Amino acid sequence: MDRKAYYGEFGGQYVAESLMKTLEELDAAYEEAIRDPEFLRRYHYYLKQYVGRETPLYFAERLSEKYGVKMYLKREDLNHTGAHKINNVIGQILLAKRMGKTKVIAETGAGQHGVATATGAALFDMECTVYMGAEDIKRQSLNVMRMEMLGAKVVSVTSGSNTLKDATNEAIRTWAKTAEDTFYVIGSAVGPYPYPKMVKGFQRVISEEAKRQILEAEGRLPDAVLACVGGGSNSIGMFAEFIEEPQVKLIGVEAAGKGIETGEHASAMALGEPGVLHGMRSYLLQDEDGNVQLAHSISAGLDYPGVGPEHAYLKDSGRAEYVSATDAEAMDALMELCKLEGIIPAIESAHAMSYAFRYAGQLQEKLGKEKAAEQILIVCLSGRGDKDVNTIADYLAGKGYLN
Repeated sequence: MDRKAYYGEFGGQYVAESLMKTLEELDAAYEEAIRDPEFLRRYHYYLKQYVGRETPLYFAERLSEKYGVKMYLKREDLNHTGAHKINNVIGQILLAKRMGKTKVIAETGAGQHGVATATGAALFDMECTVYMGAEDIKRQSLNVMRMEMLGAKVVSVTSGSNTLKDATNEAIRTWAKTAEDTFYVIGSAVGPYPYPKMVKGFQRVISEEAKRQILEAEGRLPDAVLACVGGGSNSIGMFAEFIEEPQVKLIGVEAAGKGIETGEHASAMALGEPGVLHGMRSYLLQDEDGNVQLAHSISAGLDYPGVGPEHAYLKDSGRAEYVSATDAEAMDALMELCKLEGIIPAIESAHAMSYAFRYAGQLQEKLGKEKAAEQILIVCLSGRGDKDVNTIADYLAGKGYLN
């Protein structure tokens, strides 16, 4: 198999033979497109005029004061549709049009990628079907409504755990039968090559902007960059421009769910073993027999039993550190951000905020208050919390969050 499809031992193209030619065509089309000035002009036009980029790098003054470090938030929650997902969708749908496809399909967990895909499909006049686990449909009814308003057909998947993993299985099965006229818009940095490369390519705009913005604001690079990790799209976008800057610490925050020790979590990096899922080799939650285990998180978008292959490589190479935050820690951080900065984040993003607060405390202990106060942290605020209000209400009322 082609080594370019790998990040160290991770990645690859573990798909049916019938899809190999489709992936080859996709890779060739993507490589051609990103070298075409006209394609890039259109992509950046829509990012600016439609999505609303660039997004601010906001200095969170009250959080910084309380936690004793300089804390900046990369405001992906301010994008059209409310999350970072639209950056990648615009790129992939422009590519689909260029390849002559007339239909798009997508998988979604929290619904943000589904909404973004439905939005892009409406904008570019393409038929759209979104696969979503039955459990996530219950949790994210607002996003289901938005997708349907935008003209997408939402298909409820009732196999396995009824969540993102199963929706992805169904989308891949459908794509294998319909690839001639259908483009599969994958929302995270997962799947068979070239998807992890494409998603990183279209999401790196996050760190391109953040790098420029922090140099303008502080005259130097940050000490650490933090982002939540499910499959890993916002985090790989946030890390991309800093990977070659060894002085910048990269921290990915997974979902520890009810606690890693309980077995009800989504921390593939903490307890997972390398295995194959959804066309890629990466870290996965699996039992002794290699069966993929159910992931758990209060956040539908982090409820995935694997992680993108480049993240697996960044972990094994030591370039990035992967930690985790529990449901309770994420919800505490979410309320803290609401009350101190007037920002309601997505529960996914609140996981990254939670660890940022913890990390700030570690810096104070290690460096002392005076030196810690000079440390610069950038946290990717990957999405806004409108979609999560029912989950938040249930959690605050002590009801848990599953119906």
